[in-house]
Amino acid sequence: MNQVIIPENYHSVLSMYETQDAIGIIKEMMQKKLCMALRLKRVTAPLFVDPASGLNDDLNGVERPVSFEIPAAGVEAQVVHSLAKWKRMALYRYDFRVGKGILTDMNAIRRDEELDNLHSCYVDQWDWEKVIDRSDRNEDYLKAVVKRIVGVICNTLDELKYYYPQLELELNRDVAFVTTQELEDRYPDLTPKQRENVFVKEHGTAFIMKIGDKLKSGEPHDGRAPDYDDWALNGDILFWHETLGCALEVSSMGIRVDAKSLAEQLTKAGCEDRRELLFHKMLLEEKLPLTIGGGIGQSRVCMLLLGKAHVGEVQASIWDEETLNACEKAGICLL
Repeated sequence: MNQVIIPENYHSVLSMYETQDAIGIIKEMMQKKLCMALRLKRVTAPLFVDPASGLNDDLNGVERPVSFEIPAAGVEAQVVHSLAKWKRMALYRYDFRVGKGILTDMNAIRRDEELDNLHSCYVDQWDWEKVIDRSDRNEDYLKAVVKRIVGVICNTLDELKYYYPQLELELNRDVAFVTTQELEDRYPDLTPKQRENVFVKEHGTAFIMKIGDKLKSGEPHDGRAPDYDDWALNGDILFWHETLGCALEVSSMGIRVDAKSLAEQLTKAGCEDRRELLFHKMLLEEKLPLTIGGGIGQSRVCMLLLGKAHVGEVQASIWDEETLNACEKAGICLL
């Protein structure tokens, strides 16, 4: 059985009908607010890509993409894991200028995901990417963007409460910034996930910085593909989720690799062969724009703002029989 947590005395604040209405409100508001806050334009994005392009996201490097043949095109396509690389190529092809970017409504399948209250094999994100100047490749700029995104989420909650005042959630707009090495130094006897939980419970809202490279212990805080985020200028946005009593990651984001950091990270990750892929060649030759970007989980944000105990309450997916039975017994209505 996959791990499912049943919170004691849990009941959804909203009915299933109200939940569907609230999800629609959240998604409409978030898209508009993100576009205004980050100067983004919504664009159409692919559900699948040609693996030869090097555009698919390799995540932690072990997840298998869903593949299928397209006989008429003579290729075997891959369903995207995310659009981290595709977005940067799109900014190049669409000739976006510094200070402007794109927002996509991204849907993906992650077949190897371990299913639990927060994880599904179906992924829905607001995937965004923005062209920046080289002078913006620094922590101050990264932190400023993080604060804008947190502000968008908090403002969406405030407006949602006009429709559903019974929602009592309060979010902390003041983001606590901490690096993965600082977390390891502070909590050396805890696992990375435990460190996140302790820190986020204390602060309410946090941005965990510098994910992907090895720490002093010799292990990375978490896996991160070497060819989109700069491991020195990235991180995760997390909120404390009172319903489940844990830190809830809503966004993985960062300033993207330039030619120098890409070359270094490909070497560290043992992925030198990727240098021959089109995307990587263009990046190493400095033909692609410098960017910042990330993904914001749509279902995760809905879970957070609606106080839901299981991601299946805000998205339709597939679950094992024991999870279905346990949730039904506890009154957790999966879509």
